Amino acid sequence: MRSALGRGWRRLRSWRRIRFTRAGVFFSLGAFGVGAAAINTGNNLLYLLLGAMLGAIGVSGWVSERALRALHVIRTLPAGVSVDREFRIRYEVTNQKRRLPSLAVELVEPGLSGAAFVPRVRAGETVAAQSRDRFIRRGVYPLEMLTLATEFPFGLFRKERDVPLPGELVVWPRIDRPVPSETLAPSGAAATSSISAATAGPRGEFRSLREYRPGDDARDIHWRSSARSGSLVVREYEADAGEALWVVLDTCHEPGAKAEAAVEMAASLCARAAHRGRIFALAAGAWTVEPGTGEVHLERALDALARVDFGPGIPVNEAGPPERSILVTPGDARAGYRHVLRAPDAPVREDRP
Repeated sequence: MRSALGRGWRRLRSWRRIRFTRAGVFFSLGAFGVGAAAINTGNNLLYLLLGAMLGAIGVSGWVSERALRALHVIRTLPAGVSVDREFRIRYEVTNQKRRLPSLAVELVEPGLSGAAFVPRVRAGETVAAQSRDRFIRRGVYPLEMLTLATEFPFGLFRKERDVPLPGELVVWPRIDRPVPSETLAPSGAAATSSISAATAGPRGEFRSLREYRPGDDARDIHWRSSARSGSLVVREYEADAGEALWVVLDTCHEPGAKAEAAVEMAASLCARAAHRGRIFALAAGAWTVEPGTGEVHLERALDALARVDFGPGIPVNEAGPPERSILVTPGDARAGYRHVLRAPDAPVREDRP
């Protein structure tokens, strides 16, 4: 019985919520005072004033209700955002009412401090708005509800309505950790081929053609196929796994500041390898990103690092050969790897423009 009542209350509360603003509190207290004075004195002017004040409260409730009704919202999230970097969420608000506009509507994501504001959307019109925010921790943040709110027309009350709008924000770790340059240098026979491949562009055997994705190298565009199809088409190559540099993240430690610093160092290694045109791969706990290169491949690695967990019972992912692997660990060094990097005590936190 209690659970049913609780679900009913939550559903009713998500349908509409009304809160007094500071001006609304004073206005309502003033209405009570005028009403008491009118009853005690029988003064008709006080009754008229009381009627006007109560009418303003009624009009405020009716107009704010119409402002929040029949609004359809489409949210566009970034593919990934970086820790401590400002990001934007875009909303397209469509007023599905036939005649009345919606004015002064605020769009708020529970759990985020930023909000978007729509000053006016006419009947049948679609307008765009953006909110700005930032995260200080990596991870995957689920979004379930969007709150539409307004204090229109008099600012006496704040009326809110929740709209189901599922989604998730993937917050990538920072990639500006200083890492030793010698860890990314090719070794042995792979050095010559890696250097020549980095200057020549794509590496590996030709595999197929596919549609262009943001971050693809412009030199891979197949112009003849693009002209035939009317959209950009790029060549896709098989990465030479034998030359891949593996970044291995040691996850069998307690979560904390050193673990997060290790994640940032692994992300920085992947970013440096991608910017140098090196083939790299990632092994981090339950996540494995196969060898590849380029910005799109870097996004896959950052996406995996955003989701990785730490714990004493999580073994080290041994997907890559140790002789071509860089182990990043928040704890003690392990033997057998080409390089071992120990994370410092805390992740980088200074803001950057």
